Amino acid sequence: MTDGNAPPGAVTAEKCDVQDSKQSSEMDPEVEEQHKCATGETQPLQELEEVLHSAPRSCHHGDEVWPNLILGDMYGLWQLDITHVLNAAHGKLCCKGTDDFYGTTVKYYGVPANDLPTFDLSPFFHPAAMFIHQALTSGGKVFVHCAVGVSRSAALVLAYLMIHHRLSLLSSIRCVQQKRWIFPNRGFLQQLIYLDQKLQEERLKQP
Repeated sequence: MTDGNAPPGAVTAEKCDVQDSKQSSEMDPEVEEQHKCATGETQPLQELEEVLHSAPRSCHHGDEVWPNLILGDMYGLWQLDITHVLNAAHGKLCCKGTDDFYGTTVKYYGVPANDLPTFDLSPFFHPAAMFIHQALTSGGKVFVHCAVGVSRSAALVLAYLMIHHRLSLLSSIRCVQQKRWIFPNRGFLQQLIYLDQKLQEERLKQP
């Protein structure tokens, strides 16, 4: 299906440089934000939008935002040696993905999301995160996309990092921003904030 080469200009995979929460009191503002999130303080919606706005607007058809996890638009698949596809715009006019469309060797998971603040993406957070997790732990290479690769698919990638790598929402955003510009719509951000709060509460209850 592909020659396995990354698209021109794509960034080589490296795990995100997430700051340890145990920092000294002399932290720069960016590290201090991450420290706040790591200690259970959820960022307000407006602050998260400012973080998203401040990032350089750099995107390719596919960017490797975590080892073997590529986030991109609907054109990025064909340049990558992909084993699993998560289509966050399943059934939409420009992304009518099916199992057959991606080839018989690719495992497919479709999320029929609309890129609207009123769409509830949260029921898909855990199933999509599990699909990505199982693919990566089995040695696969996952392509997560929607139409443009900055809102629906980005929100699902952020949820994966929060659920399976225990990153805060802010740290997850910072992580992905190192490789790709993203901007989930306001409704998705609010749902991710709620997920962040819920995950933090659950972890505080763990022995």
